Amino acid sequence: MFVKDCMTTSPITIPKTTPILDALEKMKRLKIRQLPVTEKGRLIGLVTERELLTVTPSPATTLSIFEMNYLLSKMVVGEVMVKDPITVSPDTTMEEAALIMRENKVNCLLVMQGDELVGILTQTDIFDAFIEFFGLKKAGTRLVLQTQDRVGALAELTDIIRAMNINIRAFVVHRKDNDVVHIIVRVNTIDPEPLVKELEARGIPVLSVD
Repeated sequence: MFVKDCMTTSPITIPKTTPILDALEKMKRLKIRQLPVTEKGRLIGLVTERELLTVTPSPATTLSIFEMNYLLSKMVVGEVMVKDPITVSPDTTMEEAALIMRENKVNCLLVMQGDELVGILTQTDIFDAFIEFFGLKKAGTRLVLQTQDRVGALAELTDIIRAMNINIRAFVVHRKDNDVVHIIVRVNTIDPEPLVKELEARGIPVLSVD
């Protein structure tokens, strides 16, 4: 799965001259937390809800409401935006995008095709992809199996499932140590007992059934 499969295309943008209060109102109305900043169609920055809130006065301020509103009305997003936001291409893999977000501690990535802003990838998109990977929205049963990390282990497992005429919805391998792996597999059956018995009989422990 690639970024282009999960990103929001044609993201909403604002100019750098947008007042901070207007940007916050737009985020609230559209239920989004970040807005790319463009100038003449060219990406020049990114502003997030968190950054905007950090520049607004706290409740403990001694400023009057009139003074606060006056100061905020004079501030524009160009003064607080991130001027070099992290970008990726549409062909970046989702796991690489997740790693980039984690290592840089950012909540979104802007997606560029050459010099053109073509999308935005947010934490919510990462979560949605994770849910899709595990097949949580599809009917079936989730099994957690344990096996040795050896050549042919996955082929043996899939052969058993195929022989019972059961389809695999999702498949994830979690390495526990150098010799043991846990395999999370979602299958399209609501009666997993025959499969569980066959797996156990073939020496593949079933750790959980959900």
